[in-house]
Amino acid sequence: MSVEQTAGVESEALEVWIDQDLCTGDGICAQYAPEVFELDIDGLAYVKSSEDELLQAKGATTPVPLPLLTDVVDSAKECPGDCIHVRRVSDKVEVFGPDAE
Repeated sequence: MSVEQTAGVESEALEVWIDQDLCTGDGICAQYAPEVFELDIDGLAYVKSSEDELLQAKGATTPVPLPLLTDVVDSAKECPGDCIHVRRVSDKVEVFGPDAE
């Protein structure tokens, strides 16, 4: 991800969530950002809380720490299931992922 691509979102609070219905279980996200994503025993990826707790509720979100923004965005771009959504907390607009404008 280039500096230009993140320039507009670096000052924004962002959150990420995974649509498990589309998750293929490849684990690319957990390889890019293991602090944010983890594969569960069911073979699907989930986001983790800032306390490292797996969040298994449908649509559960977790904040994107600024130092991990590039890794989280790269996860969304490389995800074969197109199931990782990164959005602004302020207005819930998706900025990276399959529904980003």
